[in-house]
Amino acid sequence: MDTEQYEEAVRDYEKVYQTEKTKEHKQLLKNAQLELKKSKRKDYYKILGVDKNASEDEIKKAYRKRALMHHPDRHSGASAEVQKEEEKKFKEVGEAFTILSDPKKKTRYDSGQDLDEEGMNMGDFDANNIFKAFFGGPGGFSFEASGPGNFFFQFG
Repeated sequence: MDTEQYEEAVRDYEKVYQTEKTKEHKQLLKNAQLELKKSKRKDYYKILGVDKNASEDEIKKAYRKRALMHHPDRHSGASAEVQKEEEKKFKEVGEAFTILSDPKKKTRYDSGQDLDEEGMNMGDFDANNIFKAFFGGPGGFSFEASGPGNFFFQFG
């Protein structure tokens, strides 16, 4: 478990539990299974480049930095492959911020619970809405995307 080899840990704890079925062994097996499950999903902290104990302000600051770094307009002159990769990263950054900035979702994520349960589905997620919330508004500029490659900026 300490070396983050969760699949091996699960196998080992399953063997131990089959040999000696105690509450302690069952709990160790459950913990290993939970860590294995968590290790196979997206690491939102890594995507934003923050520590698991990051404050709300640190998460916001990291989001702003990463969103600007991977924003599709910054890569409009790049190859189609690079544009697609940066757009994917931009969406992942928005998804990470959506989870980590919401205390309920963050708690569920940190505890290893499925985020798709109880209406937490990210299928209708739009990174542009978060971007607009941070960088748009009165006196700033607004950003609109009406389809792939169709962007509109309005300053002032």
